[in-house]
Amino acid sequence: MKGRLILRWVLALGLLLLPAAKPALGQAGADLAGQFNAAYDLLEQGKYDQAQKIYAAILQEQPGHPLALNNLAAISCRQGKFEQALAQLRRALPQAKGYKITLDRVCNVEGVCAAFRQSTDKFGQESLEDLIKTNILMVQMAASGRSPGK
Repeated sequence: MKGRLILRWVLALGLLLLPAAKPALGQAGADLAGQFNAAYDLLEQGKYDQAQKIYAAILQEQPGHPLALNNLAAISCRQGKFEQALAQLRRALPQAKGYKITLDRVCNVEGVCAAFRQSTDKFGQESLEDLIKTNILMVQMAASGRSPGK
């Protein structure tokens, strides 16, 4: 009986504190979105090393994050590291299944691999899985010496 009373108090306290936790959780999501957008902006400006560091930090927090891996693959393509880009894209693909995003901007890197800047909208309509599959095909063509545009 005493155990049940304690459990009820713990649950009640948890329910009271839940609304206070929501802003913190939302803030973490906003911070992540800010990191993604900062990294994308650096990528678009040609500051690949700086963008790469941010994506690596994101992957430290969220290993296998498909958008971070996709955009790292775009940087690898820019550096001529097509096999590395393919490995990153293949690692991202299973994680991207069912992942919907709203694209803010697309940066086409060397005509080979597209990097994506996610919009701040909560619900997306673009399938990240399909976008990554397209990038895989383009990188495979570039790695074999064929131009993706032909």
